[in-house]
Amino acid sequence: MKFGGVLVQDAPAILHAAQLVAQTTHRGMRTVVVVSAMAGVTDQLLTLADQASQGREGEVAQGVDALEHRHEEAVRTVFAAAPAMAIQPVLDEEHALAVALRQTLAGVAMLRELTARSRDLIVSFGERCSAPIMAAALRAAGLKSRPLTGGEAGIVTDDAFGSAAPRMDMAKKTIPREVGPLLERGLTPVVTGFIAANEEGVITTLGRGGSDYTATILGACLPADEVWIWKEVDGVMTADPKLVPDAVRVPALSYREVMELAWFGAKVLHPMTVSPVQQAAIPLRIRSAFLPSSPGTIVCESAPGSGPVKAVTSIRRLTALTVSGGPATGTSELVGRVFKVLAAADLQVLMISQSSSLANVSLVMPQADADKARRLLAREFAGGSILGDIAAVPHVSIVTIVGDGMRGTPGIASTLCSALAAQGVNLLMIAQGSSEVNISVAIPEKHTQTAVRAIHAAFGLAGCGGNPQA
Repeated sequence: MKFGGVLVQDAPAILHAAQLVAQTTHRGMRTVVVVSAMAGVTDQLLTLADQASQGREGEVAQGVDALEHRHEEAVRTVFAAAPAMAIQPVLDEEHALAVALRQTLAGVAMLRELTARSRDLIVSFGERCSAPIMAAALRAAGLKSRPLTGGEAGIVTDDAFGSAAPRMDMAKKTIPREVGPLLERGLTPVVTGFIAANEEGVITTLGRGGSDYTATILGACLPADEVWIWKEVDGVMTADPKLVPDAVRVPALSYREVMELAWFGAKVLHPMTVSPVQQAAIPLRIRSAFLPSSPGTIVCESAPGSGPVKAVTSIRRLTALTVSGGPATGTSELVGRVFKVLAAADLQVLMISQSSSLANVSLVMPQADADKARRLLAREFAGGSILGDIAAVPHVSIVTIVGDGMRGTPGIASTLCSALAAQGVNLLMIAQGSSEVNISVAIPEKHTQTAVRAIHAAFGLAGCGGNPQA
């Protein structure tokens, strides 16, 4: 079970999460818990890291004091009815973590240098502070519990600080070795989300939103019967409810469908979350902590739906770049060099469309990446005749429909385009993967809500809710 930042943001939230764990554990299921940092804490730690690198010691000291006070208050509330001898060890642990954080930030301030390795160590304190409080809340709920960092739980990664990749070959051995004996002894481990360690034991992080990823890595390696991601929302919706008020819960999604949704803007899951459980064929269930009676959305290998399209999602604040070659440029030469430049700079490309008759390629990218791409491509082709022009269209959105049932079903693109045309929405680009699981269109950003609502209605998604598969 994984609980995000809002679900552990304070003592009442932590106590509620602990009750959800206890209810399941008391029914005879063994549970591993994964927790994020308290809501907002990771951002505060990143701010403190930047302040330390600028030598702003006074602001750093105040910030650490505020974080320590917040966590200590949560501990005192969790143990409100407990004797002092029960609360003091947890307070001591929180204080020791605050001391270590101060020392780390002091080192950054002294050097005036913030490395990726140091940043990972600093942001790790959010989860390292929340995990002991959750473990204490579980003990207060009548369970035996022990907090662990991701590294202590056996999650081994490479050395790519800031967005480390798990070494699943090693984790399949180390996680059962570290976590398995605790479960056998009747303990409920509480593991820090987002945090792991490289082979030398140095703290790494899996990237923002990586607590979901932590849960599925643990689930795949133990292995678990299911992985539950507790959220504030009741599973995956047919669209963003902020854009489409009549959006409903999607009862079931395939691994492939949920990965497409995550990649194209749905914020329910970290995009890499699904891979470990997909390889292990372990169901993933997204549930609401505020509506625990609901089964939420189950993610599994096969999830037939009532129609070809399951959901529509969108990403805003993008730019469309069209890179055109000179009169005598071969398409393969231009495209090959373009993508080599983008890959070397690790720039994110969300959508691609290529002309078959002209040497040009259109790309949709986040605004900041697009600005950098233009500079790098201009430098790459400077002084030659291969590049003709780089045209940019800012303020673009990608709207995507997703569904396994689209494969082999005629008329999907026609329905999509007709729905947009009826609302006067201009298509800048359209693309469909060879898997036929999604169709994406690039449109002016100002028409995003209109487009999403029109597509949601055209495919009758408001009537797609129902009981999920068991």
